[in-house]
Amino acid sequence: MSRILIDFWVLTDNGIVLYSKVSDQKVNPQLFGALMSALNKFAEKLTDGGISNFEMSDLRFVIIKRRRFLFIGSSSYKTKEKKVIDDLMLISDKFFQLYTEALTNWDNNVEIFSDFGDFIKQYLEK
Repeated sequence: MSRILIDFWVLTDNGIVLYSKVSDQKVNPQLFGALMSALNKFAEKLTDGGISNFEMSDLRFVIIKRRRFLFIGSSSYKTKEKKVIDDLMLISDKFFQLYTEALTNWDNNVEIFSDFGDFIKQYLEK
């Protein structure tokens, strides 16, 4: 399996970053999460479903929303969007498999998600 995701985030729909793996730490993950949440809320007001992707320079950011969580991955703009969506779906399935019980009574402590990267290494570029 080839690794296509360069950066990856899991956010609540309110913009709280639960997990991130970012190759270039120029932007604070919580600021990125707040921006993505705000963009998605704005897009939801304009269209049904919110924002699904956008491009910057040579990167494409793909966003899927499941159960009030945003799963965001960046990849090369040359990578087919469907492949990124497929990987994000598999990653989000793994997230819910691992953390459904923890999310039931979640107290906003994001530390419980810190080990998520161990379970999704095969999707993320080194």
